[in-house]
Amino acid sequence: MDRISHKFVAVNGVKIHLAEAGNESSPVVVFVHGFPEIWYSWRHQMIAVADAGFRAISLDCRGYGLSDPPPVTEKFGFSDIVDDILAIIDSLGIDKIFLITKDAGARSTFLFTLRHAARVRGVITLGIPHTPFGSPKFLTALPEGFYINRWREPGRAEVDFGRLDAKTVVRNIYILFSRSEIPIAAENQEIMDIVEPSTPLPPWFTEEDLSVYGSLYEKSGFLNSLKVPYRSIEEAYDDIKDPVIKNPMLLVVAEKDYVLKFPGMGDVIKSGMVHHFASDLEIEHVPEGSHFVQEQFPDKVNPLIIAFLRKHC
Repeated sequence: MDRISHKFVAVNGVKIHLAEAGNESSPVVVFVHGFPEIWYSWRHQMIAVADAGFRAISLDCRGYGLSDPPPVTEKFGFSDIVDDILAIIDSLGIDKIFLITKDAGARSTFLFTLRHAARVRGVITLGIPHTPFGSPKFLTALPEGFYINRWREPGRAEVDFGRLDAKTVVRNIYILFSRSEIPIAAENQEIMDIVEPSTPLPPWFTEEDLSVYGSLYEKSGFLNSLKVPYRSIEEAYDDIKDPVIKNPMLLVVAEKDYVLKFPGMGDVIKSGMVHHFASDLEIEHVPEGSHFVQEQFPDKVNPLIIAFLRKHC
């Protein structure tokens, strides 16, 4: 990781941590992580796109990792991340960017693209298709023990996570999210208890990787990362009149990703409905890919990313 440099940028009243690789004069690729991820989640992609002639910028979203928390957690929402990305590229003198995202980072990325379409060369999303914003059907279609329902409940995850150190919490979530089944706890079971302590990490995720995550979540805690995304999932955006993204977009579908089993999620892709909401969309599949496909199979994901970037540069 010695090819990746680090700095802080003051924007919108907070300091945001950025990791960078590549030449400053090259076309810019901004990586937006999900949960429980951080800038480090994109380590393999940052080096690959830098080697391909692009400038990679991966941020810790506010409230995550080394970035400052929002001043008031209760007012923290996806739009704050949108505003931070805009302020970051403005402060760095960058006109247009590619955006690469996954998981919970997708909503902020899609919002940014809809609000600032002229600043976006193209979008790559891993696993999460763009659909109109609103209250997701899976919140009511899945049982009470569904992990998102549990984590949306004020105080529930805080108590559950609080029994363990940050490193163990991340370990358990990485194990859960690497499976192909939706994490659902029994009535008298907490989400952290689904994972047996003896369960090994996925083979592509090392103890060294886990230590990096653990140290950063020791600093940031989990309160703000529970607020965005899970406790902001029903946010409305009255300024979005046309929900169709017209910028070039690539959707990478990891076929073993448990998220595809969310009610309606897989169907919107298989039916072709996803093209109604992204008018210039390409889709690529990674047959054995899990939720963390970019860490699991960088050798498969990176060529897809680089081909898209070069096509639309």
